[in-house]
Formats: sequence, structure tokens, C-alpha cells
Amino acid sequence: MRVTWEEAGWERLADGVGRCRLPGWDCTVGLVVGAGAALLIDAGSSLAEGARLHTEARALAGHAVTHLALTHAHFDHVFGAAEFADVEVFGAVGVERVLTEERADLRADAVRNGLHARVADEAVAALAYPRHLVPDELALPLGDDRQVRLANVGPGHTAHDLAVLVPGSPPVVFCGDLVEESGEPQAGPDAVPPRWPAALDRLLSLGGEDALYVPGHGAVVDAGFVRAQRDALATRFGVS
Repeated sequence: MRVTWEEAGWERLADGVGRCRLPGWDCTVGLVVGAGAALLIDAGSSLAEGARLHTEARALAGHAVTHLALTHAHFDHVFGAAEFADVEVFGAVGVERVLTEERADLRADAVRNGLHARVADEAVAALAYPRHLVPDELALPLGDDRQVRLANVGPGHTAHDLAVLVPGSPPVVFCGDLVEESGEPQAGPDAVPPRWPAALDRLLSLGGEDALYVPGHGAVVDAGFVRAQRDALATRFGVS
């Protein structure tokens, strides 16, 4: 049975577009619904969370989830991806290497940030990686009525950052952790600080002035917020 965004506890952003903020790390997961197709953006921090998201997204769409886009390879965004083994999974070129060759580092980061070791072990053992890799931009049809754009806009927060543009009124841009509202953007050891401001410039060119920008953590923001965060990052990292 199909449910409404409100009934599911999700936030409606535009026609057929919504998101939820997950407990624990306040990570955003997005959903774009088309005719007979649905794209989930990020997959949560555990297999249990991924399974719950899959169930909720299917109920919101009224049909199967057909596509999953992973914005980057941090545990709170990808550890639920194995629960989407029957969908087409997308990521930026290079993210597949992180998910196959750096699993020990992903597990260590998850446990260090408070994920139970057993839950982390289960997720790492089942970890899936994208079969569809985006080198620059990719138009992704979602049924006959809708098309989204996947854009490899990084590096910045990581070496492999993917954004999702949903055209419409208003346009909606899912930014991953290139943009954060609930705290200062996190620059870990896998960040590429000199390139981060340029990644935000590309986000702004992708969505434009009237878009809603959905950060990886926190409330939805506008272009002015993204621009201010871009300038703050440029000052922080000493780049133009």
C-alpha cells in the first residue's frame, strides 16, 4: 500500500521528491519517484537501516525501488547498500575501489564513530559497490515522466563525490557531504581540500539560484548558504 511522505515520516521537497534524516548521525537519504521507477540516494549506516529504507521507499513510491545512487563511500551513507542487491547502483568513478580495497578503514571509521562492531562487521562483509560508474555527468531516466542528472562533482569531501540534480519547480540538488548544515563540513583524511571550493562551484552551476540544496547532514539550504560555505572552505583551506 502506498503511503504519503508525512505518514512515512519523510520530508516532501517537490513533486515526487523527498528525504528523511536518519537517527544517530543525522544522515540524509533522498528519494525520487517516477512512473514505475524510483531512485534512492544513499543507503544508511547498517544492513538493518538499509532494509528499513528499502521498505519505506517502496511504500512511498508505490512500486519497486529501481536505482540507488551513493554520494560517497562513508559508512553512514553506504553500509545499508547490500539491502539493494536487486537495483541498479550508481557512484562516482573510483568509489568502487574504496568499497573493495579500503573496507578495513571503513569499518574502523564506523566503529570509531560509534557503530557497534558486530553491526559494522555484518555491513562490511556484505558491502556492495556500484556497477554503474559516473565519470562526469549521466542522465538517468526514471520512467516516462522524469529524468535526473547524476554528476561527479568532486573531489572535495572525498575523492569521489556524486551529486544528484532533480529538475523541476523548484530544482532539488542532493549534495552528499559536500554541503553540511548541522555542523562544519568534515574534512577527514580522505578529503581533497584544495578542490572542495571548486566542487561547490559546480554544485551551484548544476542547480542554479532557485534550487533547494539538500546537505548530507542538516536542514535543506539555498544557493546563498552553499556559496557562503564555499567561501568559508576556501578561507579555511587557503584556496581561491
